[in-house]
Amino acid sequence: MLKQRIITAALLIPFVMWAIFFASTDVWAIVMGGFVSIAAWEWGAMCLLPTIHRYSYACFIALCLAGSYFLIQSTPISALYLLSIACLWWLIALFFVIAYQKQQDYLPNSRLVRMIIGVLLLVPAWMGLFWLKAEQGGHAVFFLLLLIWIADSGAYFAGRRFGQRKLAVRVSPGKTWEGVAGALVISILFVIAYAYFKLPELSSIIPFLLLCIFTVFISILGDLLESLFKRKTGIKDSSQILPGHGGVLDRIDSLTSAAPLFVVGLIYLGVSL
Repeated sequence: MLKQRIITAALLIPFVMWAIFFASTDVWAIVMGGFVSIAAWEWGAMCLLPTIHRYSYACFIALCLAGSYFLIQSTPISALYLLSIACLWWLIALFFVIAYQKQQDYLPNSRLVRMIIGVLLLVPAWMGLFWLKAEQGGHAVFFLLLLIWIADSGAYFAGRRFGQRKLAVRVSPGKTWEGVAGALVISILFVIAYAYFKLPELSSIIPFLLLCIFTVFISILGDLLESLFKRKTGIKDSSQILPGHGGVLDRIDSLTSAAPLFVVGLIYLGVSL
């Protein structure tokens, strides 16, 4: 398993880094669109769709991404409105997760409702990453990815070393409050170090730090929501398309929630990375 993880990462990471830093914005949109379309195919399993309909759903999501691309190109402010709506959706998602933890399942089993939820998960995440690359450059995309990766790593190691109190045992048994604390501590240190060199004004650093803290919190919610749906569907991984890592959706679940909030926050704060 470890060998597979290393090989997959060694092949995938250089390609993603190239797309972030060297590819044009349009190529970046296509690359991310490919990943998101695969994630949509995986989400189709959680919608209990037959295989052929999962491909149709992936094509539908790809069309939504194309429509979002042309909408943002023609009316840039539309990104703010659509991503703000996505942030409101995550308040509803938080209610679903908390309720499920309390043994109250309000998530409908309707395939149509689950397909709509998939749109709310995947399309805004793509829009956020596209906006970051288009408006602030590849380094802004990399900052967000690094923030989430550092938070995940901090949560993993703190959880393994100190984890005692479960965060949401019915949703994701492995997560602990100590892991959340580890994610926050390492993320705060990272953001302070970044802001010290890039955001010299104290008035800019504090709101930016708060935004990043909220982004880390909501990234955990994205992870929990996917875990909830996998538990309800009875599957461990969204797919096995990435050997040793599971599916694409397993790798971007935190970004589905983090990217919209982070971009909306940057726009409102007027912060340039």
